[in-house]
Amino acid sequence: MYPIISQRSSVGLDYHNGSYKTGRHHVFPLWKALPTLGFFRYVFPIVWRAGAKAKRGEYDTTEWAKSSLAVLRALESIGIEFEITGVEHFDNLKGPCVFLSNHMSTLETFVLPGIIASLKPVTFVVKESLVETPVFKYVMRSRDPITVGRANPREDLKAVLEGGTDRLNAGISIIIFPQTTRFLGFDPRKFNTIGIKLARKANVPVVPVALKTDAWGNGRHFKDFGKMDPSKKAYFAFGEPLLIKDRGSEEQEKVLEFIGSRLKEWGA
Repeated sequence: MYPIISQRSSVGLDYHNGSYKTGRHHVFPLWKALPTLGFFRYVFPIVWRAGAKAKRGEYDTTEWAKSSLAVLRALESIGIEFEITGVEHFDNLKGPCVFLSNHMSTLETFVLPGIIASLKPVTFVVKESLVETPVFKYVMRSRDPITVGRANPREDLKAVLEGGTDRLNAGISIIIFPQTTRFLGFDPRKFNTIGIKLARKANVPVVPVALKTDAWGNGRHFKDFGKMDPSKKAYFAFGEPLLIKDRGSEEQEKVLEFIGSRLKEWGA
């Protein structure tokens, strides 16, 4: 069992019919001119406090959701608008699920917990290196993620199937980025079936997630420290749950179609 992340959080965004849009708000003039500086000015203390709490064993689902939402507010404070739809598809779902999402930037790894963990216990499948990053490693370890090395696909599949099934059986949903690496476009050929295989083994549905998060650019030397572009809106869309039948080929195609159609709609 995983008691640290098994409870539902008591914080979250103000959704209307499963949707959220950034409202009108004032952006400090300096951050309009220097959005990247403004954002990291806000986010570094958030990450530092989260890491300190996690190191002390005081970082539960509610704290995780709070930190994530604080990052979302920091992004809004420099002028990046959010549009989130389809939250009702997993909020109304009884039991855990596997979220299958495209992967575009660092933004989704910071913001998705605020969207999902405030409504449903969840954790990530992440690279082993992320649980070794200074300060942030304490946050990741407190979430009991499934770690993969990406050097041995067979070992990674085993880790996801075994670790994922354990967590799903404990009521904890899993977020998986089947592309494995960030990509500004969308190539279905690079979207593996590991999430479908996990959902099939654990007998839980998959929930497709389409996102467009290039407002947070990837850095040249350090990917996480890219430039912020407030002219770009951040989009998140959650699709209807899909139960896996047979080998899951049909469900995989539906996930790909959902993500591809939303990205096209958003001009990606």
